[in-house]
Amino acid sequence: MAHVAEWKKEEVKDLKSLIDSHSVVGIVDLLNIPAKQMQQMRKSLIGKAKIKMSKKNLIDLSLKNSDSKTNITDLAPHMEGQSAVIFTDLNSFKLFRILEDSKTPAPAKAGAVATVDIVVPSGDTGFEPGPFLGELQQIGVPAKIDKKKIVVSKDTVVVQAGDVVSKNVANVLTRLGINPMEVGIDLRAAYEDEEIYTYDLLNVDIDKIIQDLKLAFQNAFNLSVNTPIPTKENISPIINNAFSKTMNLAISAAIVIDKTSEILISLANSRMLAIAYRLNTVENALDEELLNKLSNVPATSTNTTISKEEPKDDEEEEESTEEDAVAGLGTLFG
Repeated sequence: MAHVAEWKKEEVKDLKSLIDSHSVVGIVDLLNIPAKQMQQMRKSLIGKAKIKMSKKNLIDLSLKNSDSKTNITDLAPHMEGQSAVIFTDLNSFKLFRILEDSKTPAPAKAGAVATVDIVVPSGDTGFEPGPFLGELQQIGVPAKIDKKKIVVSKDTVVVQAGDVVSKNVANVLTRLGINPMEVGIDLRAAYEDEEIYTYDLLNVDIDKIIQDLKLAFQNAFNLSVNTPIPTKENISPIINNAFSKTMNLAISAAIVIDKTSEILISLANSRMLAIAYRLNTVENALDEELLNKLSNVPATSTNTTISKEEPKDDEEEEESTEEDAVAGLGTLFG
């Protein structure tokens, strides 16, 4: 039987203890993170999470030896790059967001894979005419001399997402001060409540979720008002809606009460003026008082209540005018 170094036993024991004492355990990738930035990230996680670096076989062994967490061995296949284990009592999504927010811009290195399209923007580069113009043109960037400066003519994608950054492109981007990459801790997967949450599940669009929740609330609110289902949040709109419908009904039925009397009188006055406007073409049909009222009413006020076609009889004219009035009030009161 092969001898197992004592430090390895202690390492597995320590990892197992951390696994059993935290509600969330994750696998992270620390590849290509400079030491200085790694120290800063560790400091930012104090009181929130703890990272433990170890060999992959020791991490795998500690997962298998866990007594308190079912299915936690399913984390093992997600060990990639320079793997480490992260422990926390925060939920998996909050942990993911903290790690993403801690990432910092970094220059592109030759051989790195672009996670997004890398763009050289249009405008003045700040460089004077010289060999750098040829370097830009060599990587496909349209550049020219303008006012003794090298100027990029238009925004240009020099590396598409998923492609490898070449040495020439990396050099040009560095000289232009463009840092298209991100350096940070990548959470590959997290274990919580017997479930494994992978990167694609954890990487949710927070803004979209908030908008979806707002839309769902608004739809539920509208449904509760129109049903109606009274709650503390919607009781005022329900009462206002009922009041508006009651007013519309009272006005259409010509029920005279304190709140409808002025409106009904105004409607009657409008109908009277509409009839007077028609009779105005008949000689001596109107008295002086009506003529004075008509002269003070804009033509549009009387024309809007009159159909372009002559009604067949007085009853049809009455119905048409009444329907127009009710429709107008329905718009007024919602």
